[in-house]
Amino acid sequence: MSSSDSVPNQPPAAAPLSEADEAAKALKKKEREAAKAAKDAKKNAKFEAKKASQTQAASAPADAAKKEKKEKKPKAGEDDEYVNTTPAGQKKDMTAPFASKYNPVAVESAWYSWWEQQGFFRPPEPIPGKKEETFVISIPPPNVTGSLHLGHALTSSIQDTLTRWSRMHGKSALYIPGCDHAGIATQIVVEKKLMREKKLTRHDLGREEFIKQVWIWKNQYGDRIYEQFKRLGISVDWDRVAFTMDPGPSHAVATAFIRLQEEGVIYRDNRLVNWCTKLKTAISNLEVENKELEGSTWLAVPDHAADKKYEFGVIISFAYKIENSDEEIVVATTRVETMLGDTAIAVHPEDGRYTHLVGKFAVHPFNSRKIPIVADTYVEKDFGTGAVKITPAHDPNDYALGKRHNLQFINIFTDDGKVNHEGGQFEGLQRFDARNAIIKELQSRGLYRDKQNNKMQIPICTRSGNIVEPMMKPQWWVNCKDMAAAAINAVKSGELEIIPKTSERDWFLWLEKIQDWCISRQLWWGHRVPAYLIRIDGKTADEFKKDNWVSALSEEEAYEKAYARFPKISREKITLEQDPDVLDTWFSSGLWPFSILGWPKKTLDLDRFYPNALLETGHDILFFWVARMVMMGIKLTGQVPFKQVFCHAMVRDAHGRKMSKSLGNVIDPLDVIEGIALLDLQKRLEEGNLDPKEVTKAKDGQKRDFPNGIPQCGTDALRFALLAYTTGGRDINLDILRVEGYRKFCNKLWNATRLALMKLGEDFIPKEDALGLTGHESLSDLWILNKLNIAVAEVNAHLEQRNFMAATTAAYNFWLYEFCDVYLEISKPIIGGPDAVRSRAAQETLYTCLDAGLKLLHPMMPFVTEELWQRLNRRPNDPLSRTIMLAKYPTENPAWSHPKADEDFEAVNKVVRAARSLVSNYNIPENWLYVQTSNAALLSILQRDAAVITEALVKNAKSLQVLTKDESAPAGCAVVPVSEDCNVYLLVKGKVDFDVELAKLQAQKEKALEQLAELRKKTEAPGYEKKVKLEVREANAAKIKTFEAEIETVTTAFENFVKLRDE
Repeated sequence: MSSSDSVPNQPPAAAPLSEADEAAKALKKKEREAAKAAKDAKKNAKFEAKKASQTQAASAPADAAKKEKKEKKPKAGEDDEYVNTTPAGQKKDMTAPFASKYNPVAVESAWYSWWEQQGFFRPPEPIPGKKEETFVISIPPPNVTGSLHLGHALTSSIQDTLTRWSRMHGKSALYIPGCDHAGIATQIVVEKKLMREKKLTRHDLGREEFIKQVWIWKNQYGDRIYEQFKRLGISVDWDRVAFTMDPGPSHAVATAFIRLQEEGVIYRDNRLVNWCTKLKTAISNLEVENKELEGSTWLAVPDHAADKKYEFGVIISFAYKIENSDEEIVVATTRVETMLGDTAIAVHPEDGRYTHLVGKFAVHPFNSRKIPIVADTYVEKDFGTGAVKITPAHDPNDYALGKRHNLQFINIFTDDGKVNHEGGQFEGLQRFDARNAIIKELQSRGLYRDKQNNKMQIPICTRSGNIVEPMMKPQWWVNCKDMAAAAINAVKSGELEIIPKTSERDWFLWLEKIQDWCISRQLWWGHRVPAYLIRIDGKTADEFKKDNWVSALSEEEAYEKAYARFPKISREKITLEQDPDVLDTWFSSGLWPFSILGWPKKTLDLDRFYPNALLETGHDILFFWVARMVMMGIKLTGQVPFKQVFCHAMVRDAHGRKMSKSLGNVIDPLDVIEGIALLDLQKRLEEGNLDPKEVTKAKDGQKRDFPNGIPQCGTDALRFALLAYTTGGRDINLDILRVEGYRKFCNKLWNATRLALMKLGEDFIPKEDALGLTGHESLSDLWILNKLNIAVAEVNAHLEQRNFMAATTAAYNFWLYEFCDVYLEISKPIIGGPDAVRSRAAQETLYTCLDAGLKLLHPMMPFVTEELWQRLNRRPNDPLSRTIMLAKYPTENPAWSHPKADEDFEAVNKVVRAARSLVSNYNIPENWLYVQTSNAALLSILQRDAAVITEALVKNAKSLQVLTKDESAPAGCAVVPVSEDCNVYLLVKGKVDFDVELAKLQAQKEKALEQLAELRKKTEAPGYEKKVKLEVREANAAKIKTFEAEIETVTTAFENFVKLRDE
């Protein structure tokens, strides 16, 4: 693989030191020698202290020794402790000496507060009469209760890269931060806090006082995640930070509800919802996680007795007696307790075992309720007994069947999961206690038939850990059908683009089958439903009749609407009752892109920045959130809320496993940035709420994956790694060693810039024209400018296409393989050399590469690039010299495009590779090299540039002499053919064992003869001229000439070595 083919998931973790690094180290040699005595003394003192400690530990009691061992922690980071002395908001002092090594702690300090204080994150004020090009992205609001995780780090890296890139391209870039009020999660946190500290429930306080307590908690702790986000370097406009419960978004939520309810899009109905009996609220599908069971499994249930476990993963068969008959019908169920609410038994219409029973009735054994037997194709004839009990009020499939057959819907549970009055003798029992009691009663009546293992899933509430109960509840619903059609059309018409394209299929599939959306939650924290039930004295209000509700921004407005609704009713007889529920958090989040810009008011921000340019999020919430934003954006504003949706992958561990606390593979981004010892990682597990067995398992996993802890990598390395992983696939298997590899890349940037600045000198001022040339550039200058131009074009194109892996690869390859490993080495002897004109041209080229190269990387690696760029002297009259953030991003420059130089340099590079091969084979301390060619054009290139380039890039090369076809290399040279008309020689006479070298040459000749014979056999085969493509035939012909030239060259060298040996 050539350097241009390399990708950053391989080299960075173990990139070899180039001569640039060696040169940088050489410059520090005197410093090291001066400090050596002090360092040795320090080491000796440390060694003696360690010996004393070991002696003391050996003589101490065993428990004390263990304690000392436990308290000793490995060093988390790799650098000396750094103390930031820059006052907050002030610019870091860059007059201090350039540090000898890269330290992410030092590099990443101070810059963020300065950027923020200077207002660099804010978009510029619009210029009247000038067309403004904007780039707007709204952060997917994290929960106010949340803390930073790798999903946030990935999202932030992608979003900030695009924002910084757009800002540097001169766009009015706006990246809006914010937080979600997280209704359920926040209420749980505050309720637990109240119980822990004051032994009070929210009901003890009352609604109004409880809400005050939530706001107190939010104001005290709610900004923690913002501070964590700042560690990632995201350039958000903190002046526009939004919270979904702020007055502006809250007004937007109420307005949206009122408009949609009055239009009939939002309606009231008693339908099946996901109900958490512990939290006593409906929850969304996203808050339900299905737990896989392979068979019989005993589980504790949170809202049941703590010392009890209940059996799941089995299917129970029991019999219903047929009315007025000795017959029975056996049904199978995984939830036998719901038989208390059975209102039908379903069989397949083509199942001959039961056709005679269709239309008849079974009799409920506990309450004598008549249960009809119905035929429905929903039933699988071969599953269980082929007869299915139907409980429409407690099962989604049964609900649909109940609607089809007009069955009775009987709710058998209270809000807290106890059997209600419909359960007769089982009333008051918790759900799964009732399960056990019902089984015993069925057994005692002779109706119990069988129990078998059953692979199944049980729905778990992710907020409480409780088992979700499907229940019928009066709720507010959104009719999504028409809005979903509009969202489908937006993608089909190209108005909205979804990246990667593969997600479009999922988008259409889900929206075409969309169900109505339950938006009410039985909580206190959140946006209270702005709907009021109209009660008229002497009449019963039907809460499912639209005319009995009014929606309004205030109670006063609601009364005016109610009076207008019933003008003939005396006002004194009308009272209003506001719905106590709050709206689903996803409802307010669905308005996020425009509510934070001032909607429904016609604000300047809404006019400038809506629709947003991009929504970046995980593919797992494409429907729960993204589709709802698109539906509501189109419905309420007439426009899609953003022009693109980019779905990033799910971050998994290095083994491809989902990150889980019980596996011990959850990685905190701050631990990657700062580094953490294994003991500290494991201490967190002990302080968590995992079961002791899970703690042991998780510790084992951590020890395997992070035996030495997590190394300190820094923010820039973490961001770059996450971007380099982003390919458009659905999963990222994150290997921390790869992130560490990018820290080494940061170190490479540091060393290269430090060395380059030493070559430029403190007084170097670059020419004013950043894009033009001096006219005195060498081949290597033109070559590196051409490579820079290619990298610039590729990075811009890939970022435009949202191909972050390719963008990082292009930038990485330019810096590592072309600038650091090649050009920097070549420029060293030229700069400060005897040719002042050429030296100046090389300096200008070196500066251009540093300046443009750092800008190229800045969106991805903001801290290290700012730190290094600030050390460059500015060009005269540079208007954007305050920060790299506002510098102009590099774009393709015709003056840098030199494809011929690229071609010529490659010809020289072939000589370099041949020379390196010779030097490596013979391992001679000092090497005199010769290159001979009969190609006139190549000869001209070599005579002009080969000596300088080769001597810079070939280790221990003393000289390279270019020979014409009429000149000969001195006797006693080893040879490597470069092509049919070019050979490289190395003087080895008197420095090597000729017999060994003759054996090498003989082997080389035999291999060439063998390859030549094999190739000739192919070319002389019948039909070769007709069957083989022209370009392949031409390539084979060139190979034949090369092999023939190699054989001739090696034969000559062999004969010369024989003469030298025998002299």
